[in-house]
Amino acid sequence: MSVPVQEKIEISRIALAERFIAIRSFSREICEPLEIEDYVVQSMPDVSPTRWHLAHTAWFFETFLLAPNLPNYVSPNAKFEYLFNSYYNAVGKQFPRSRRGFLTRPTVRDVMKYRDQIDRQVDDWLRDSSFGIGSGELDVLELGLQHEQQHQELMLTDIKHVLSCNPLFPVYQSRDTSHSATAADREWLERAGGVVEIGSSADCFTFDNERPRHELLLKPYRLGSRPVTAGEYLEFIDDRGYERPELWLSMGWNTVEANGWTAPLYWQKHEEAWMQFTLQGLRPVDLNEPVCHVSYFEADAYARWANSRLPTEAEWELLAAKQTVDGELTDGESAPGHFVEGRRFHPIPAALPEQTQMFGDIWEWTASPYVAYPGYEPAVGALGEYNGKFMCNQYVLRGGSCATPLSHIRPTYRNFFPPEARWQFSGIRLAKNID
Repeated sequence: MSVPVQEKIEISRIALAERFIAIRSFSREICEPLEIEDYVVQSMPDVSPTRWHLAHTAWFFETFLLAPNLPNYVSPNAKFEYLFNSYYNAVGKQFPRSRRGFLTRPTVRDVMKYRDQIDRQVDDWLRDSSFGIGSGELDVLELGLQHEQQHQELMLTDIKHVLSCNPLFPVYQSRDTSHSATAADREWLERAGGVVEIGSSADCFTFDNERPRHELLLKPYRLGSRPVTAGEYLEFIDDRGYERPELWLSMGWNTVEANGWTAPLYWQKHEEAWMQFTLQGLRPVDLNEPVCHVSYFEADAYARWANSRLPTEAEWELLAAKQTVDGELTDGESAPGHFVEGRRFHPIPAALPEQTQMFGDIWEWTASPYVAYPGYEPAVGALGEYNGKFMCNQYVLRGGSCATPLSHIRPTYRNFFPPEARWQFSGIRLAKNID
């Protein structure tokens, strides 16, 4: 028996509303272990206070979804546009990013009230059949949900940095996340190269920076079957890797010297033992785990030390696409890595050779600068500033991490950060040329 068209529309609207609430609710779940003081700290310019993330994502839905679509819309607080606009110059001026932690008002209570108001209005709009919803509105809604998931990951990485600055090493999550996995031996996965296609042509949602799908030429290459482990990276440290300028790009060496880097972020030596700060507090470095919280500079120097190199994003994507089922990542026990849904918030080893761990656990630096694909076209208007304006002085990372939602990642997804950034869960996969 077929379902009438109108009933299908109503079911779809209800499903959209439920998905909206589910994704928005996870942001609040992330905040549950926090004390009120934790919401307002900005530990470095790249980190935003948790309160700001909560307000900004609500502002996004208000600005790009509610205001254009609800007749006679009135904002709960028009002044929030200046405080919580991140970088949309077409919308208006923004409060300086580096000073977000200077603000004690609006309070966390005010921000939560604001979120409730926006959530209620979006939910009502989705469920009310008197409001028409076209493809344009659906595109903005989907972008807003994907944007919320990006900020959920940033909330976790920013909270980790904030807590790491406290000499008491506070615990964000006290649940047991221990494991007995041992990293599998690294093998080399060979690809013949040739003329290949990368990028998205899918009907499902993708960001504009993943498009269009296009051809390019790859020489034969091989990729490591798993990420570099903490134990392997420790060998680099013990071989005076941070003291040998010949291993480093010039800007990388200057960064190491200026910042006094001697190990990945969150690593510290206690007597003779290496410890690392995690969202479960301070604990010994597990030599089997993928090394994480390294910059592009560190990843590049390690690869050179290991007589290898970093993969290009095209090399990475070509292999990653073969690790999916019809281009989709699977859920549950068959998931290819560990994602935020597992609530571990820390990478664990790939224990079997067939577990390439190309998705989840850690973002993987590539050798590719973040630039537009041939034929790239940004969206029209303010939303065109979402990705394209950042295509300068950044490098591409692939694969997602233990702080990334499984539903958010795909083989074509392009993350990007400046080469000195290392507060994200970023790690290393090696590549080699085939002569």
